[in-house]
Amino acid sequence: MPRYELALILKAMQRPEAAAALRRTVETLLERGAVVRDLENLGERRLPYKVSKHNQRHTHGGYYLIDFHASPSVVKGVLNHLERDVDVIRPTMLKKDAEGSQGSQASQAQCCGPSPAQTNKRPST
Repeated sequence: MPRYELALILKAMQRPEAAAALRRTVETLLERGAVVRDLENLGERRLPYKVSKHNQRHTHGGYYLIDFHASPSVVKGVLNHLERDVDVIRPTMLKKDAEGSQGSQASQAQCCGPSPAQTNKRPST
């Protein structure tokens, strides 16, 4: 199963209500066969611009990241479900690179040459 990252912006609310909204989101993922790896709270912030969602205007929101594995067929249904959730301002799903960060450094060296840190090394004599 591919690895995904769900970036959620929830409307500004007290901690118990935010926890309930996150619990609903994680339960939705688990019911559809996803394996949740991590949940990260990025804190509450002012939104970059006013967002209207579910007949409300939002200026602040809570930012969260959920890292999970799921079948590609699950993604569209989860996003559709989250769009209807009154506590979710913006759900964004990203497919994570299977190679990880080490693979991206290796591919950068292959396509773009060595990084500046590598060119400053002196050869050993």
